[in-house]
Amino acid sequence: MGYTKRQFVTSAFEEIGLADYVFDLQPEQLQAALRRLDSMMAEWNAMGIRLAYEMPSSPQDSDLDSETNVPDSAWEAIITNLAIRIAPGYGKAVSPDTKVSAKGAFNVLLQRATFPLEQQLPSTMPLGQGNKPWRWDNPYVRIPYDPLNAGPDGPFEWS
Repeated sequence: MGYTKRQFVTSAFEEIGLADYVFDLQPEQLQAALRRLDSMMAEWNAMGIRLAYEMPSSPQDSDLDSETNVPDSAWEAIITNLAIRIAPGYGKAVSPDTKVSAKGAFNVLLQRATFPLEQQLPSTMPLGQGNKPWRWDNPYVRIPYDPLNAGPDGPFEWS
């Protein structure tokens, strides 16, 4: 069981010093932070960071109590980066520790989302001594192929 959107939002408020147990957060504040959370996750999705976060079809359709199914390695990045995004709207300065934590957690997400490209040899390179010509039709390396490009709505997701 993962975090709900409400838990991400309240944790971000706690990060900037507006904890729910001390300050009464109004429903409008929670909805505004939820819109910021949805927009941040949409931005990350466009960057190629797929976290299995369910995007609403419109801002009005987003539910605070819906399950996110985000992997636990992304929780800190979501909370701290959301705190950085909502803090100016409440006149709060984000602590340097929060900024460092947000940067480090986001770098972990980028590391998980990035894979090195497979080396492609040119088609003019001979196969070599171990590849006898009677085994292959062509004595040269096969034509390189383009790496798979999933695009913004590709099937790749993290779980």
